[in-house]
Amino acid sequence: MAHVPASECRLPITAKPLALTMGDPAGIGPDITLTAWMQRATRGLPAFAALACPELLAERARRIGLDVPIVMVERIEDAAQHFPTALPVVPVRLRARAEPGVPDTANAACVLSSIEQAVNATADGRACAIVTNPIAKSVLYKAGFSHPGHTEYLAALAELRDPTQDHIPVMMLASEELRVVPLTIHIPLASVPRAITAELIATTVRILAAALATDFAISRPRIAVAGLNPHAGEDGSLGREEIEIIGPALDRLRQQGINLTGPLPADTMFHAAARQRYDAAIAMYHDQALIPVKTLAFDRGVNVTLGLPFVRTSPDHGTAFDIAGNGTACPASLIEALKLAAVMATRRAAAQLT
Repeated sequence: MAHVPASECRLPITAKPLALTMGDPAGIGPDITLTAWMQRATRGLPAFAALACPELLAERARRIGLDVPIVMVERIEDAAQHFPTALPVVPVRLRARAEPGVPDTANAACVLSSIEQAVNATADGRACAIVTNPIAKSVLYKAGFSHPGHTEYLAALAELRDPTQDHIPVMMLASEELRVVPLTIHIPLASVPRAITAELIATTVRILAAALATDFAISRPRIAVAGLNPHAGEDGSLGREEIEIIGPALDRLRQQGINLTGPLPADTMFHAAARQRYDAAIAMYHDQALIPVKTLAFDRGVNVTLGLPFVRTSPDHGTAFDIAGNGTACPASLIEALKLAAVMATRRAAAQLT
């Protein structure tokens, strides 16, 4: 796969920090936020501000044995000047004490407020991008959260700011080894064939192609598309979705100038030599996409949301309540998410100037 790793990109110095959300306060979000700041110099991290509860971060730092100075900032745009010597925190205080590993619906509104403030800061130009710590959807649902998930909530917030635009979020999992987009995401496997439509394929391909060109600086993106069935249907003997839906949709997109290959057998798409032939892949369902990227880069994968009017990345893992507060949470995925968000924001800003 031809691309420059985020760690190798030289970014211009900017006063705009990344907005890092709280995540579930009972999870590992506080742990990896603190550990990432501790590694800011050795890992070359861009400046970020945590939209979180300062008392929670201070308590979690003591618990896991980290000496992290915390400075509260009222304006997120002031964070960069403090970042070298202290963790900048825009206060979002909790309603109930957060015990590691014990999520509490009383704090659901605070978790959502952190996300909303990050969206507003980024959309207003006070922050350059959003990086989200993991949330627990089941906890939010119990508190009345009505969106299917984190990504859909971000899209809804974007539409609140600009109701004239429809924002269609597309999930990408990205690492130095592989970028992959699942066409369908959190639906039962039995529902996948009915969900695959020519319209969904076209929308996903176009959003992906545009993001590769703008946010990843690939002038002519090469996209590989998996089939649904074993052997990509084996000419119809193992399923007809490739012949009746996927193939014709790709043919129409090729006629529009998009560089596509597929539908391809998924079992031969992800080895090292095959990955050199494309810049990103589209898989038909969740596990078809996530198994290869998590096998190749389990601790380094980044969840990227395409199709939004702002840059958003996230660690490719959940809240890990079982290890919260014990000092073993690995910050690698968050660190890669921070780096990639800064790279994408820089490229998107440059593209808007041309």
